[in-house]
Amino acid sequence: MNRRGFLLAALALGLAGSAPVAAMAAPPFAPTRFSVQLRGTGPDVILIPGLTSGREVWNGTIAAVPGYRYHLIHVAGFAGAPARGNARGAVVAPLADEIARYIRDRGLERPAIVGHSMGGTLAMMIAARHPDLAGRIMVVDMLPQPAGLFGSSSSGSLANSLRNWMATPSGRRLVGGLLNAFSPPESTNARSDPEVVAQAMHELSSMDLGPQLGRIRAPLTVVYASPDPQARAAIDRSFAAGFAPARGARLVRIDDSGHMVMLDQPARFQAELRSFLRR
Repeated sequence: MNRRGFLLAALALGLAGSAPVAAMAAPPFAPTRFSVQLRGTGPDVILIPGLTSGREVWNGTIAAVPGYRYHLIHVAGFAGAPARGNARGAVVAPLADEIARYIRDRGLERPAIVGHSMGGTLAMMIAARHPDLAGRIMVVDMLPQPAGLFGSSSSGSLANSLRNWMATPSGRRLVGGLLNAFSPPESTNARSDPEVVAQAMHELSSMDLGPQLGRIRAPLTVVYASPDPQARAAIDRSFAAGFAPARGARLVRIDDSGHMVMLDQPARFQAELRSFLRR
């Protein structure tokens, strides 16, 4: 065999030997900060529950609005799920990044993302940090500065107060009880990990996503609750001001509803979700 023939034969053997390795697919990404349950078929919709809530809060919604493939997120440490990746360190921002990685890994084509409360914060963060991923965003009863939803105009002061309070054993034990006003029994918040909840609450209370809203390219709908007729004008002003930096955000007020809009006013919420998904 001449020199040229020897080189060609060696190259062929090398390629043949490497073919099985190249053909091996990488294992799918396995999130550690949340789990996912798929239901239905159709265009992809990611549903993210709020602080301490499990995926069960969406059961009535997905039953009433079929025709979509729902990705039901359950945050690790909430509603009985082990804390896993959320057991130490920051929770909210790493969780948003991991959901974004899930979207990329599963090859989802610009899915709709619907988030309630803290889930709304996550939806905004994903859309602002990864503007190519989201097809459309619905935020359910959450402001870009979550401290405003807690009734505080100063995120820093609220964060410091929460940090000091939750550093005590009694404060950590009472985290679940404090949130009962925001979550019904369906959210099983009593089974949430108090350390994960405390850390997430602290991060939310010191957060302001207002400056990041301009990065969101996906259409944005904000559904918010108005439980008190006398406070409606103030609530309208708060949400209008909070989402002013967003590009053409559509604000929808749901009257006579508490924080859990999809449970307090299910028919009206489901109608808004249908309209949102068809736009």
